[in-house]
Formats: sequence, structure tokens, C-alpha cells
Amino acid sequence: MKVRSALTALALVVAPGVAVVGTATDAFAVTKLSQAAAAQMFGDAGITWSSSGNCTDRNNATCTSFEQLNLATAQGAQTLKQASGCALNITGGTETGHASGTYSHWNGYKLDLSKYTCVGNYIKNTFSYSGLRGDGYPMWTSGAGNVYTDEGSHWDVLYYNCGGC
Repeated sequence: MKVRSALTALALVVAPGVAVVGTATDAFAVTKLSQAAAAQMFGDAGITWSSSGNCTDRNNATCTSFEQLNLATAQGAQTLKQASGCALNITGGTETGHASGTYSHWNGYKLDLSKYTCVGNYIKNTFSYSGLRGDGYPMWTSGAGNVYTDEGSHWDVLYYNCGGC
């Protein structure tokens, strides 16, 4: 199949509000979501979100934004919600103000989750303790390779993939 045909076929199956970022030579193309598409996915799954600024502006650190969130990250949160049966509340997304790096909030790989007893127990009893992160916070790694870090006031979750969605 020619590259143009493959890209045309891909464009036909991508939903509105979803963008595929990458070229034919990329080993892995990341699918990015709009604020509306991610909010719809989370709402449909029963996942809530909140921000100290009560806003969604990606360029405001007091907001909780999903703009440019990776599809696999949103699906990973949905997988956690379904597998754990726990309430999930997202308190941090792709907004500015988080640490930088390839696998960062800004680049769509991370979400911050409220610390609820149910989700904390699920993470600690289901995933493997994987030591302390460089800043001293304890981490647990799922079988899929996603990393759940207890940052004291919240869970910082790095989604490399959707966790078996």
C-alpha cells in the first residue's frame, strides 16, 4: 500500500477533535486529542476533573487542560477507572507549570489524579513497587509499563500506552 493511501485511510477513521501527529517515517505516531474530545471520553467513563482556577486554558498553570493529550493517556485513565472500580478525578493535564521533558504533561503523556484511598490501594496492591523517582517519590509500575508516582498530594501518572485498553 502506498504511503498516501495509508494516510488517507487513517484520516477516514480518526474522529473529529482528534489529530494524528507523525510522518510515514516515524516509528510511532502519537494521536492527540482536543479539549472537547478528551473531556467527552472522560465524562463517558465517569472520570471527573477539577482545577484550582476552574478553567481549561493550556497556557495557565491554575487550569486543568486536556488540549494535546495523547489518546493513549486518556485511554489509560479509562482503563484504570474500569479495572479499579474507583472514583478518578484528574487535577492536572497538559497545562503549563509541570516539569518538562519528552514524557511530560505538556507533551500529553501524564495526568495528575486526586489521592483517594480506593485508587491508592488499587495501585499499591496491583502494580509493582519500582523504587524512588529521582526526586524521592515512590513509584509503582503496571504490567503495561505505565508509572504511578505518589507525589504526596496527588498521583502523577505516566502513560506510555493505554494499559491494555
